[in-house]
Amino acid sequence: MTRIGPRIAGATLAAIMSLVWGAAHAQTLTVDRAVELALRNSTEARNAEAGLDDARGGLYGAYSGVLPSLSGTASRGGNWQKKNAGTQVFGTVVFPTDRSDQETFSTRPSLSASWSVLNLSSLSGLSAARTALKAAKLSRDASRNDIVFNTRQQFYEVVKSIKLAEVSSGALRLSRDDERRVRALFEVGSVSRADLLKAQVATAQSELDSLTSYQNVTVQRIVLATVLGIAETEMGQVDTVLTTEAQDYDESELLAEAERNRPDLKAAEAQLSSAKANVQAAAWQRFPYLTLSAGATYQPTTSFKVTTYDTNGVALPSPLETSGRNESDLWYSASIALNWNIFDGLATDGRIAGARAQRIRAEAAYDRLRRNLESGVRQTLLTYRQTIESQRVAARALAFATENLKLTQQKYNVGSSTILDLIDAQVQLQRAQSDAVTALASIRVAEAAIERVRGGR
Repeated sequence: MTRIGPRIAGATLAAIMSLVWGAAHAQTLTVDRAVELALRNSTEARNAEAGLDDARGGLYGAYSGVLPSLSGTASRGGNWQKKNAGTQVFGTVVFPTDRSDQETFSTRPSLSASWSVLNLSSLSGLSAARTALKAAKLSRDASRNDIVFNTRQQFYEVVKSIKLAEVSSGALRLSRDDERRVRALFEVGSVSRADLLKAQVATAQSELDSLTSYQNVTVQRIVLATVLGIAETEMGQVDTVLTTEAQDYDESELLAEAERNRPDLKAAEAQLSSAKANVQAAAWQRFPYLTLSAGATYQPTTSFKVTTYDTNGVALPSPLETSGRNESDLWYSASIALNWNIFDGLATDGRIAGARAQRIRAEAAYDRLRRNLESGVRQTLLTYRQTIESQRVAARALAFATENLKLTQQKYNVGSSTILDLIDAQVQLQRAQSDAVTALASIRVAEAAIERVRGGR
C-alpha cells in the first residue's frame, strides 16, 4: 500500500511532462520569437490596426468636405401616353382636346461637379482628422509596446514555472532517497517510527509540490499561447535560459527618454490637438461658405412621336402621326452659391458641446500621463533595483544553503547529525533554489518594464 502513491504520482508526472515537452521536435520558442508571434497574431495587435484604419477612414471623410466632387451619368429614358384626351374651357365654352398617343425618348450623357470652397469648418475638420490619424498611429505603437511587455512577462512566467518544476523534481528525488534511508534505519532499530513518519510526510509533500509545479507549467504555457494567438501544442519547447547582467540606469536620463519617445504620451498630445481642432470646426459652422457647381451634358437627344385620332371631338378617317427629334452638341451650366445655416435647430450647438466634451477628456488624459510620467519612471526603476538586490540576496542564500547541505551531509555521514537535520537542510536548499529562480525571472520582467517605460520595445 505504501508504494501505490509514488507509482500514481510518477505516472501523473510522466503524463504532464509528456504534454509539456511533447513537441520536442518543434523549434525552440525564444522570447524574441514569442514577441514576433504576439505582434502578428494577438487580438490586441489586430484591434490596434483596426483603430488605425478607423482613423484613416475619418481622414478620407474629412477630405470629402474640402475636395471637389465629380460624378457622371448616362441615362436613356422613355415616356408613353395612351389615348390622351380631355377638355379645355374658354369662358363658358368647353372644347374637347385631341385624343392622341404620345411617346418620347431621351438620351443624356452628363457630368456634374461641385466644390465647397472657403468652408472653414471643413478645413478645420480636415486638420483634426490628420492629427487624429497621427494619434492613432502613436496609439498603435503604444499598444504594441504593451503587447511586447505582456508577452515578455508571461514568457518569463513560463520559464520560471519550468525552473521551479525542475527544482521540485530534484527535491522529490532527495525526499524519496531520504525516505528509503530512514526506512532502512528504522528496520534495524536506529531511528524511531516517528522519524519514519516524518520522512514519509516530507515525501508526500514533495510529490504534491512536484505535481502542482508541473501543472502550473501547463497552465502558464496555455496563458502564453493565448497571448501569442496560437494553440498551446504549436509552441514547442520554451527557451529556459535565464541570464542577467545588472545595468546602471540614470533616472534623469530615463525620464528624458520617456518624454521624447513614449508613444502613449505623444498619442495623448495628438488627440488633444485633434479635439481642439474639432471644437474650432464645430464653431466655424456658424459662418457662411461658398459652393461652386457646374454641369455638362454631351450631345443630348430627344425624339417624340404623336398619333392623333380625332381633333375637336371629330374622329379622323385615319390616325395622324407627327414625329420629331431634338439634338444638341453640348449643354453646360455653372453657378456659385453663398450658403449660410442661419438656424439649424441647435445642431451646431450640439456639435460644439460634444467637441468640447471630447477636448476636456483629451486634456484630462494628457494631464494624467504627464503627471504620472515621472512617478512611473521612478517606480519602475526602483522595482528594477529591488529585483537586482533580491537576486544578489537570493544568490548568497543559495550559496549558503548549498554549503549548509554539504556540511550537514558530512555530519550525517559521521553520525553527528540526524536524518531530520539532513532533510531540513535539503528543504532550505530547495527554497533557496526557488527564490533564486524567481529573482532571475523578476529581473527579466523588470528589464522589459524599463524598456516599456522609456518608450522602446
